[in-house]
Amino acid sequence: MDVLLDVVKVKTSLDYRLYLEFENGENRIFDMSPYLEKKPFVPLKVLSLFAMASIDYGTVVWPGNIDVAPETLYPRSVPV
Repeated sequence: MDVLLDVVKVKTSLDYRLYLEFENGENRIFDMSPYLEKKPFVPLKVLSLFAMASIDYGTVVWPGNIDVAPETLYPRSVPV
């Protein structure tokens, strides 16, 4: 059984990557660029909006009701 790890910190980059810290202290990088042509992520192509990423209950969220859950982020990210 997989353990669900919440995101506790997020930083964005100009190349649409999320620098994530999970509750176990692990730092990982998630590349959002492949998702930016898909709903609901299209608005995040605007870097000023992408840069507004924050954490809400362990999930990365943006204005406009856009989010990516930790169960997606962790397995699809790579260790730093």
